[in-house]
Amino acid sequence: MTFKHVFTVAAALVLISGCSEHKQPNFMYMPDMVWSPAFKAQKEGSMRMPVAGTIPREFVPYPFPNDPARAGKELKNPFKRTSSILARGQAKYNVYCIVCHGPNGEGDGHIVPKFPRPPSLQSDKVRTWPDGNIYHVMSMGQNLMPSYASQVSAADRWAIVHYIRALQRSKNPNSEDVKEYAQRNSH
Repeated sequence: MTFKHVFTVAAALVLISGCSEHKQPNFMYMPDMVWSPAFKAQKEGSMRMPVAGTIPREFVPYPFPNDPARAGKELKNPFKRTSSILARGQAKYNVYCIVCHGPNGEGDGHIVPKFPRPPSLQSDKVRTWPDGNIYHVMSMGQNLMPSYASQVSAADRWAIVHYIRALQRSKNPNSEDVKEYAQRNSH
């Protein structure tokens, strides 16, 4: 046998042995990478608790969850009353509020026969509330009314407050409203 034949046979043996299946390697570099423990995502013990005080991105925690009086004093409507804000407030009111409070805010929505009548938004009590109190009730709920914070964004809740104020002024105009109406219709 010549060197050429020996080399060809040796090369063939190396190729054949390289193609065979190896279940266990002879040497493992960084065995922790090969045999890492697997966890189910929701299995107890596999979830890390968030650091204390952690909040989700773009989430603003509500500062007065149990203090409606303070909410009424400190929360101010960040939006000016414009036609676009009133239209937005009306659209959201017609989706979320009208079923209980009715089209004019008098508590005569179409679910009233099946559920207790909600308070009228036209009452003296609600009309004298600061905007922050109305916002607080939408955010935290009150009596049978649940919180709408998860369904209605903060901006939309403020727009609804403006629309509720417009509903209240339509039923109980003040002297400035009457003068403004007279000036617009005098021409």
